[in-house]
This record gives sequence, structure tokens and C-alpha cells, in this order.
Amino acid sequence: MVRVYLDKDVDVKDLKDQTVSVIGYGSQGRAQALNMRDSGLNVIVGLRPGGDSWKKAVADGFEPQSIGEASDKADILHLLIPDMEQPEVYKKEIFPNLRSGKTLGFSHGYNIHFKQILPPGEVDVIMIAPKSPGFRVRELYQQGFGVPALVAVYQDFSQHAKRRALAMCKAIGSTRAGVIETTFK
Repeated sequence: MVRVYLDKDVDVKDLKDQTVSVIGYGSQGRAQALNMRDSGLNVIVGLRPGGDSWKKAVADGFEPQSIGEASDKADILHLLIPDMEQPEVYKKEIFPNLRSGKTLGFSHGYNIHFKQILPPGEVDVIMIAPKSPGFRVRELYQQGFGVPALVAVYQDFSQHAKRRALAMCKAIGSTRAGVIETTFK
């Protein structure tokens, strides 16, 4: 039977002492970063310095950092750059900063499922996948609602991966509409 997680089932406090680094500030990156920040989470935005996304993040009140810096400071690294760019960015800028106990998050399962990214065994690997374009994720959050999402755990080193993933879903507003557990496949 399918389990649907709602606000009453999840507590954002599971992330209260965590720093979430959103890597990328496109459609999903911007929406998820803003929603998580507005939900009280400590959010860092990791970007390539000087680009348009950097300027947008500054305009939204963030102090963006390079991807390497943001990866080093984060407990949770949430990769929201295009799938085709993720493996190279992961290899060069994220993997060197991926220490035991950190969490690697995605909004799409492609690179994990097809083994384009091979995370070490001592990190959690989760997916938070809102089922809507980023502008709608943000719009409905601001209206007090949210878009449905999928959540998955690929690797649970900490034994808390699912709770953290669901807390992130709540922080972006998706447990207001309903979150369904799935797999990276």
C-alpha cells in the first residue's frame, strides 16, 4: 500500500542543526532554497562565481559561495544543477568535501540509478522530487500550500536519511499536498 506523508507526519526540527547547501539556482534550486530558508532552515547556495544565478541569489538575499566552499560547509548537499552537469561537478567540487555523515540530495534519480555518481558508503543519499516546475513550487508555498513530491532513500548510513528527506519535503511545502515514497529507479 502507498503511504502518503503529510505535514502532521513530519517535523522540520530534524534539520534544525543542519546546514543545507543547495547547489544550483535555476528553477528548482531557487524555489527549494527560498522555501527551505523561509521554513527556518540554514541554507547556503553554491554556484559558479559571477554568473546570472549568482546575481539572482544575491538579489534574493543569499550570500552565494563557490560550489566547493558551499559543499565543505554543508551537512546536506542538495544537487539541483542539470543532470548532465552533475557528474563532473560532483567529481571536481563536491566529492573532495564529502565527509562521513553528510547527506547527498537530488531531485532526480538519474545519476545515482545509472551510476554516473558513485557516492561513498559513509554518506546518506536521498531524493526530494517535487512534481512541478520550480516557479509553481515557490508560488504554492507562498500561498500556504505546496506541490506533491516523491521521496526516496538510496543509502542510509546515518539511519536518519528518511527523516531528513521528509523534513526537506516539509520545508519546501510538499507535505502540505502529500509526499509519496519511491525509489531512485
